[in-house]
Amino acid sequence: MRRWRDVASALTRGGDLRSRARRLLTDLGVDLASDTDRLGVPGRGTLIVANHVSWLDVVAALAVEPTAFLAKREVGRWPVVSSLARRCGSRFIDRDELRGLPEVVAGLADTLRSGHSVVVFPEGTTWCGRCGSGTFRRAAFQAAIDAAAPIRPVTFEYRQGAEPSTVAAFVGEDTLLASLRRVVRASDVQVRVEAHPAFEPDGDRRELAARAEAAVRRAAHV
Repeated sequence: MRRWRDVASALTRGGDLRSRARRLLTDLGVDLASDTDRLGVPGRGTLIVANHVSWLDVVAALAVEPTAFLAKREVGRWPVVSSLARRCGSRFIDRDELRGLPEVVAGLADTLRSGHSVVVFPEGTTWCGRCGSGTFRRAAFQAAIDAAAPIRPVTFEYRQGAEPSTVAAFVGEDTLLASLRRVVRASDVQVRVEAHPAFEPDGDRRELAARAEAAVRRAAHV
């Protein structure tokens, strides 16, 4: 697709990672609205947990503050998006890996202890938001407990004009190319990134996951 190649070419022209992510949103016709210029807690590795709507979530987060991701393995094969994420030291895992491999959680805790923040999508997959959402899985929250790292809930919301929109949703049998075409052809698309107050990992992982999920859902109205 020529538009996709043009975007990829534009991203190779230089600039820091935040600038490249913002350029990609601009080239796709997506406006970024954020209530903050950073997602992590200053000076501390932060577990950033968010709802998951689209592949654009990764780009939008990087456009606010470049940070690593713990994302499903398919993301690591996507053009342009995977390149941006890899530059931050992101790790791509099988969708169910967090539930079965303690070393993944241990590695995440080590990253947090080192002072680096990581974005995790605890739902495990994407949801459009308008017709439901996923429960936050608890494994990643154990890493925050082990590392004594703060937890920052973040909500991604997509709108067209004044109304919520599912145009960027990437669910079911959708393909990256079909999703890209839909976003490019849409008008007045905006991604809103809302960072909620961070909190300390006081409590067990079930309690922490429920608290973070409640913060994200209140903002997303789902």
